[in-house]
Amino acid sequence: MAVTQIPVTVKGAALLKEELYRLRSVDRPYIIQAIAEARAQGDLSENAEYEAAKERQSFIEGRINEVEAKLSNAMIIDPTTLHADGRCVFGSTVRIEDLDSGSIITYQIVGDDEADIKNGKISISSPIARGLIGKSEGDVAEVLAPGGVKEYEILDVQYI
Repeated sequence: MAVTQIPVTVKGAALLKEELYRLRSVDRPYIIQAIAEARAQGDLSENAEYEAAKERQSFIEGRINEVEAKLSNAMIIDPTTLHADGRCVFGSTVRIEDLDSGSIITYQIVGDDEADIKNGKISISSPIARGLIGKSEGDVAEVLAPGGVKEYEILDVQYI
């Protein structure tokens, strides 16, 4: 079975590496200490602190495995090295105008884990990103939104 590579920006990969470091060097040792302290309290069958600590340990170990898998399958893309001839691609930063409202919005197209709409980062799998991919400055992208079809004119595409 082939492993699918997941596109991630350089910043996204750095965030995953930081999270993995924190999980391994801070969270894991802390929860191991909490379990040891809960064990020292005696009867484990009625020890809520022990059960809570074991549950938290399970979550931390699961998250470590998940982040390690994401990093091992990551296809790290540096937007500054892209040469896409002005087209919208993964990692590009796109300034668009909503043709209904006239509002101008800037988005960077990123991986699912990096998406943060409040900070202008949209997932590659979002309807807007799918509508923008492959388009160039001056093109109009039609996006099927919950309220119907929305049209966006691409004002600028940057690789920053």
